[in-house]
Amino acid sequence: MTTLTTYEIGASDDVAEGGRLIVDIGDVTIGVFRFKGRLFAYHNLCPHQGGPACQGRMVHRVCEDLDSRQMTRGLTFDEGDLHIVCPWHGFEFNVTTGVHPGQPKFRLKPVTVSETDGRVHVSL
Repeated sequence: MTTLTTYEIGASDDVAEGGRLIVDIGDVTIGVFRFKGRLFAYHNLCPHQGGPACQGRMVHRVCEDLDSRQMTRGLTFDEGDLHIVCPWHGFEFNVTTGVHPGQPKFRLKPVTVSETDGRVHVSL
């Protein structure tokens, strides 16, 4: 059985809504994100080729807007679905699940994250 160690990584205010905090704990880098008031954390290691996925661009999911005949009216952003995009090769991951939207076998490794008394903690 593996014992986890909990680390305090910063103040709650360090992770703004729709933002992130990247921290190093020993030789491990973690990305912590806040979306819809909740915290999510992942190892900063893209499962595609090891890039720093958590440090990539943050974008809302791109959707194609179709009319009643299924003809495109252009692209829109889904404000309810935030993604991070690995800067190495553009692999994209849902911030709330860590899963690649088109290839679910690709997923970021989650980290337990909590918030107590205005402080953020992760367990490794």
